[in-house]
This record gives sequence, C-alpha cells and structure tokens, in this order.
Amino acid sequence: MPDFRLYVILDTEVLSGQGDIVETARQIISGGADCLQLRAKSCSDRRILDLGRAIKDIVRKSQTSFVLNDRADLARIIGTDGVHLGQDDLPVKDARKILGAHKIIGLSTHSVEEAQAAEREGADYIAIGPVFRTATKPKATPLGLTIIAGIKDKVSIPFVAVGGIDLNNLEEVLTSGAQRVAVCRAIITAKDVLGTTKEFRRRLYS
Repeated sequence: MPDFRLYVILDTEVLSGQGDIVETARQIISGGADCLQLRAKSCSDRRILDLGRAIKDIVRKSQTSFVLNDRADLARIIGTDGVHLGQDDLPVKDARKILGAHKIIGLSTHSVEEAQAAEREGADYIAIGPVFRTATKPKATPLGLTIIAGIKDKVSIPFVAVGGIDLNNLEEVLTSGAQRVAVCRAIITAKDVLGTTKEFRRRLYS
C-alpha cells in the first residue's frame, strides 16, 4: 500500500449535472491527490468501465493511485490499483481472490471493532467515519473526532478519516490524530477543483 494522505472520492451522483467527471478527475490528479476513488453506484457497468478506463489513462502518467468503489470484478477488468469495499460488499478475502495479492483493498468501517476486524481480514487500509455529518450519506450518524483518537492505536494498517471533511475543519481532524483524510464534496464540487486539491495537499504535507 503506497503511503498517502489525500484521498479523493469522485462520486458520480454528487457530480451529476455539475461537470465533466473525467475532467474533474484530471484536475484532482493534477492537484496532487495521492489516491482517487471512483464511486459510481448508480452507473451501469458499461458506464463504469468507460469512466474507469478514461481515468486510468490519466492516472498512469501520475503518482496517484486509483481504486474503484464496490466492484472488484470491474476493477480487475479496468486494471485499477485496487478496490474500496463497504461492509455489505464482498468480503476482503473474496475480493482478494478476484484481484490478486498485489492489489489494494480498502474497507469502510464505522467503529473500532469493525476496524480491527478489517485488519484481521486482510484489508490494506480502512476508512473510518463519518467523522462529521455528510450530505453524501445523510442517514449516517456522525462519529465525531473521538473516533480518531480511539482508533489510531488499535490498528496497524493505515486509516483514513472520512465524512464531511473540508478546509474549515481539516485542522481539527489532523489535531485529533489523523494523518490521512478522504474528501468528496469539498473538492469535487469546488469552483476551483485544481486549486482546492492543491490546498488540501499543502496543509496535509506542511
């Protein structure tokens, strides 16, 4: 698992009608995101393949890792660096059978117990959250900053804080003990995607 700090979630539903998805990906990659996740829950398989292949063409010229949300089968076809799974998706061991030993597998977790279970199952990294309330998952109960302090000494694999993180609360998240953050709306819906990505990266690496 490559080291990373800025993980950007490119959610096609959030961007629906607001801009070109591939061009947004290009700006995120140019801005220095360490990892880009394509999240396309409402897209057809063919659409996911088309988007994934177009983004992969951009990523291969950069240092950005590229993972697909949910679909290990399509991740293998596209040739992404890995997949990000939810609690109700394929188990890590089954995704590993599809992708192989050298691909990245991440898992969303919502408690210390789920995080520890993810590590036992062989996940390469975990996402923990939502830290704050987020419009991307409006029904999810925010866990607050205390989850970061509660998890950082409980797992040895990388964890990324996710959920409602923006430039206004980023410092709070980092002060709480997180080194890595996943960002969705604060970057992909910004008027200046490139500049906002660069600013997140500057703060994370300063």
